[in-house]
Amino acid sequence: MKRPTAPIAICIVALLALGSALCQAQEVRTSTPRTASGERVVRVETTLRLPPEKVWKAFSTDEGLRCWAAPVVRLDLRTGGTLKTNYDKAKAIGDAGTISLGILNYVENEEITYKVKLTEDFAARLRAEDGNLQEVVQLQRLPDGGTRIVSSMVGWGEGEEWEKVFGFFVKGNEWSYQNLAKCFSPGAVPAKN
Repeated sequence: MKRPTAPIAICIVALLALGSALCQAQEVRTSTPRTASGERVVRVETTLRLPPEKVWKAFSTDEGLRCWAAPVVRLDLRTGGTLKTNYDKAKAIGDAGTISLGILNYVENEEITYKVKLTEDFAARLRAEDGNLQEVVQLQRLPDGGTRIVSSMVGWGEGEEWEKVFGFFVKGNEWSYQNLAKCFSPGAVPAKN
């Protein structure tokens, strides 16, 4: 699935609003650990030199999300709300390619949990089995005032088709969080997929 980058002008506005000129992003690290019960996790981590209150705006505002997540965004930030995106800037929310993530819960400046619903790009059988698929995003305050962002995607199915989906999200989530880190780096342009 191709993921176009957000328009540069939108990123510049979001960067100014988020105070990003004051920080540098560190590397994005991806791992695939297993829980004690053997369940797989796609974990992506990065550290920003901004407090969680500033980083939270990248998750809690349309402008912040447009810089790193997708060029077309509609956010209804509340428990039971949704984050809807489309990677095609020529399309609208609801058009083909729209991704809809349920917001299971959130704690301002600390964490948000998305219910991941596979799109029509994935097999019908997989879409019928994605009931436990979630992404838990934590913003951890560091002693130096920065923020460690930890994204953990859990709830994977089993089998060869699920292995492909797992691999897709390993790459896709890394791409997304590289974009997020770049949104907070002065003069940087979001990554291209």
